[in-house]
Amino acid sequence: MKNLAMFLSAFILSTSAFGADVVRHKIPNSTFPISAAVEIPAGKTLVFLSGVVPPVADASAAKDSLAAYGDTKTQTVGVLTSIEKQLKGMGLGMGDVVKMQVFLAGDPAKGGKMDFAGFMAGYTQFFGTPAQPNLPSRSAMQVAALANPAFLVEIEVTAVRP
Repeated sequence: MKNLAMFLSAFILSTSAFGADVVRHKIPNSTFPISAAVEIPAGKTLVFLSGVVPPVADASAAKDSLAAYGDTKTQTVGVLTSIEKQLKGMGLGMGDVVKMQVFLAGDPAKGGKMDFAGFMAGYTQFFGTPAQPNLPSRSAMQVAALANPAFLVEIEVTAVRP
């Protein structure tokens, strides 16, 4: 009987975590649109999306030219739109994204430096909006290059299935 009581107590404690929600910790004293940390409760499924690169924005331009893919903002919007579509096909949405890694190549128009402002202009169309207030934890870094010399943006995300 004692073993049964211990088993039931452990079962009740473990199953209560299945109904728990994702916890997003804000950056103290900041309005910057990312979470400082995100906690995923037991029993949730993590979904890892591979890096997504920008779609062609101008089919008439050469495929290895910046004109074909656009500036950092245009590429960011294209990448996040592709991610949103991929998540939707899996029964998820942008609000389910809990972790994001952003790879930005240097923009020749910016002296070879990443265009973080351009990235943020695209990012804030998808995160931290009244329609989608859930903010992921996020890292953004400049890389030497991406797979195509015209790519300025690649993003990979981790989502959690509610």
